[in-house]
Amino acid sequence: MPPRFVLPDVSEKNREGKRTARERLAAEREKQKAGERRRRALIVSSTVVCVLALAGVIGTLAANAGNGKADPEGPVRAPSKATGGDSPAIPVGKESARSTLTVWEDFRCPACKSFEDAYRSTIHELTDSGQLKVEYHLATLIDGNMGGSGSLRAANASACAQNAGKFPEYHDVLFQNQPPETSDEFADNGKLIELAGKVDGLDTPTYRKCVEDGTHNSWVAKSNKAFQAGGFQGTPTVLLNGKNIYQDRAMTPAKLKRMIEESDKS
Repeated sequence: MPPRFVLPDVSEKNREGKRTARERLAAEREKQKAGERRRRALIVSSTVVCVLALAGVIGTLAANAGNGKADPEGPVRAPSKATGGDSPAIPVGKESARSTLTVWEDFRCPACKSFEDAYRSTIHELTDSGQLKVEYHLATLIDGNMGGSGSLRAANASACAQNAGKFPEYHDVLFQNQPPETSDEFADNGKLIELAGKVDGLDTPTYRKCVEDGTHNSWVAKSNKAFQAGGFQGTPTVLLNGKNIYQDRAMTPAKLKRMIEESDKS
């Protein structure tokens, strides 16, 4: 009996081939769809980034156009009678005073306002009596942490007030009218000039030009650099004759006054 040959099941192979082809086609289509989705997502995200970037540029240009220069680059122009060299300061009080209070402050800093509100009258009393001299160092810590330029502009405006011999008065006005920390109202030179109107004789054409030109911006930047290099924990930092007294939880205006009076007698 001759051997039997079993013919291969051609129809089964055809079905298998067609199924494999369909699967490959489906996979290819899904791959194309995924690529198209990624492409659309990339276009959308890129558009959003561009729009946000453009909005930022427009906002910056508008702010600069309305408020003058905020760029701290340029020649360092110290205000009148500034001291400190590489650690710039504005001195208040008589040079002959035996005690020196070194104060690092930021005009946007809420804790600095709290310090000023609590100690202002005592410090004025002691400087007026000749017992204390104060060295005010200006920092721009909040600008760096929160964004904006209010710390820089307010510090420049206070340096402009120093040129007019009105720094202590304007310094107090700024803290008494400090906006919320998250608000950058001091970035508006118009606001700073408006507040200068609260100090007799300060709002003059010379003063306005100094504020609007950012005359002392680079000097303020130099002061802030000294603050960063000093390794201080934050603002305010208050030193009496080199000793940090702000960290003393038992410190009060009365205790500060007593310490200075005792130093004056020794």
